[in-house]
Amino acid sequence: MDIKGNTEELLAPYRILDLTDDKAFLCGKILGDAGADVIKVEKPGGDEARNISPFYGDIPDTEKSLYWFAYNTSKRGITLDIKTDQGQDIFKRLAESADCIIESFPLGYLDNLGLGWLELSRVNPRLIMTSVTPFGQTGPYKDHKICDLTAQAFSGMMYTTGESNGPCLQFANAENRQAYLQAGLHAAVGTMLALYQRAMTGRGQQVDVSIAECMVVGADAISFAAWWELEKRLMKRTGNIIERGGIKFNTVYPCKDGYVSTMLFVASQGHIFQRMVDWMDSVGMAEDLKDVEWTKIDRLKLTEEEINHWEDVLSKFLLTRSKKEVQKESVERGLIAYPVNEAKDLLDDPQLLSREFFVKVTHPELGSDLAYPGAPYKSTLITHKIKCRAPLVGEHNEEIYKELGISKEELVTLKESGVI
Repeated sequence: MDIKGNTEELLAPYRILDLTDDKAFLCGKILGDAGADVIKVEKPGGDEARNISPFYGDIPDTEKSLYWFAYNTSKRGITLDIKTDQGQDIFKRLAESADCIIESFPLGYLDNLGLGWLELSRVNPRLIMTSVTPFGQTGPYKDHKICDLTAQAFSGMMYTTGESNGPCLQFANAENRQAYLQAGLHAAVGTMLALYQRAMTGRGQQVDVSIAECMVVGADAISFAAWWELEKRLMKRTGNIIERGGIKFNTVYPCKDGYVSTMLFVASQGHIFQRMVDWMDSVGMAEDLKDVEWTKIDRLKLTEEEINHWEDVLSKFLLTRSKKEVQKESVERGLIAYPVNEAKDLLDDPQLLSREFFVKVTHPELGSDLAYPGAPYKSTLITHKIKCRAPLVGEHNEEIYKELGISKEELVTLKESGVI
């Protein structure tokens, strides 16, 4: 086993060179937060993703991109032009002592620079290279480009998203880059599996990650495809509607200060909705719902008019209640109803606060501490922490290049010539 160093941090022994752009930033963040020494390599002047909005304080600035902040924590940062001969030589020297390289360049880009997997594995046979590309390293689409929108469309996810009588919709907004986040997540998993195998065999390898395939795996496209494979039935978009036994039920209702998710439960689950009716009746708002025997309803005999009427009564009641009140009564009465949370609700949520899910990360250059989501897991043996905020442009040049024996004078020359 090649495990050494701080055993309280899962990946503390490992050094990773991060050549990714926004298509796979999350990979390096996950590995860095788990303890790896991740070195973000940017072109001189900084990565283009530093211009992605929104910006801290709404001030457009390459050092204030909240997107950059979010997905580049726990990384040190250097600048290096790997298109130059000197830059390639320096990168090879960095690769000699690295455990992994993660990259998201177009297929063949690094090979053309002499920095591809085959070349660098000669320099360091134990090296792992994780390559994130639109459609993977092989296949008829391997040279195609992709964006988050087209990845969602390709995966089938978009077909299932939206109202039944409306067009297909993108999942979340463009800034969320769901496909890229899925790719970064799976790239991190693939990298850790490769590290584990290297511990067993001593050999490095290339990990081939397809953004499109990550979306197929991580989206509703799985069940979407399964239904077609098993029954040749094409799943339809239903929006906020759930269909049970041929009957359509609404699942999201407006309340006094937002939205809550609940629905009518009938037949074998009718006792659940009876508790909701009891609550409504306690404040005189159950109307004729209190006369319905919910457990004895025959789904096959339900009419759309009945459903619409019952949902109208429920809707009028929920409009008089707040999200917190619905949550409280749901727990106490055993209801299936819960607030549809917004970002501000999460930051104040007592469950997340009690588990210290959000962590404060210091940004000295801003004179402020910002709250970041932490790890969604805890362990009695290992620690997970955001070691530092995302690096400034070239922030660790002197520190990291010094390890290669490059003097301050040489750094000045390299900077003047545009290599760093």
